[in-house]
Amino acid sequence: MIGLIIIGDEILSGRRQDKHLSKAIELLGERGMALSWARYVGDDPDRITADLRHAFDSGDVVFSFGGIGATPDDHTRACAARALGVDMALHPQARELILARCRELALQEGHPFEPESDDTQRRLQMGVFPLGADIIPNPYNRIPGFSVQGRVHFLPGFPVMAWPMMASVLDERHADLHGSQRQEERAVVVYGAIESRLTPLMIDIEARFAPVKVFSLPSVDHPVHGRHIELGVKGRGEQVTQAFGALLQGLHVVGASIGPEVVRNATT
Repeated sequence: MIGLIIIGDEILSGRRQDKHLSKAIELLGERGMALSWARYVGDDPDRITADLRHAFDSGDVVFSFGGIGATPDDHTRACAARALGVDMALHPQARELILARCRELALQEGHPFEPESDDTQRRLQMGVFPLGADIIPNPYNRIPGFSVQGRVHFLPGFPVMAWPMMASVLDERHADLHGSQRQEERAVVVYGAIESRLTPLMIDIEARFAPVKVFSLPSVDHPVHGRHIELGVKGRGEQVTQAFGALLQGLHVVGASIGPEVVRNATT
């Protein structure tokens, strides 16, 4: 399974709107993968540690967004180490990348590069990771993220950095999972229907064509179809076609008013 942890008081307070959830679903869907769970947590070290401990224990592939900077409200790196029960240290590759970034900034600003300056030392704190971590390159400004256990990945909160980093991790480290959850959906619009009256048909289809799943998406004010239910099946292979045929037949038996059909690729 694949999970997300999205960290920051600014998300929970509404000062910023989260964009990571929808983008992560998009990046996963492009690769035939799907999100299984997501959690939001504020800048509370105990809560962050608890959620990260769950991520490490779960066996899931997890992406954590936010809190890996070097300001007082950035707790994620320390919480990851605490959840793992390991010490922290300046990662040697992260050190070189951060120093290279500091040199670039000094050149841009017309100042001499001072590796021992307080500012440089503060920036180097962003490369202090739990022992055993691997870096995730950051194409935007060189300041890396990091991975633990090969499957729990820590990214910045800034979308311009985090999203390319997530894409590269999915392609370079989890290519074996691509397409693992790609399925076909076949659905039909049913006008004026009540879900409770269609539930016996849905149960029957799932029982006869397992592991095909039935889904029902009701709407009361759709601009084109008005009140309706998008009723369909999803799964793999010929069973999807057979289950959808049985679904249509069942709808005809109960006298449902049927609209257009919908076919799409999907992930679950």
